[in-house]
Amino acid sequence: MTQQPDEEHVTSRAHLLPEEVAAGSDDPRAQAEAVLAESQERTDDPEGTGAESVQTSTPDERPAV
Repeated sequence: MTQQPDEEHVTSRAHLLPEEVAAGSDDPRAQAEAVLAESQERTDDPEGTGAESVQTSTPDERPAV
């Protein structure tokens, strides 16, 4: 089970990166919560989440491009 990101991290991450400002965000705080929760999930279960992503270094789990 993944913990919710703490308030300090959410507040810090809610300050948008330049690319995010350019793309726009309706709710920077919700976006920060989602980014941090997904990051924590990848940290907690690198093998499981690595198999689901094409942005990982687990080539055995990824389909050929």
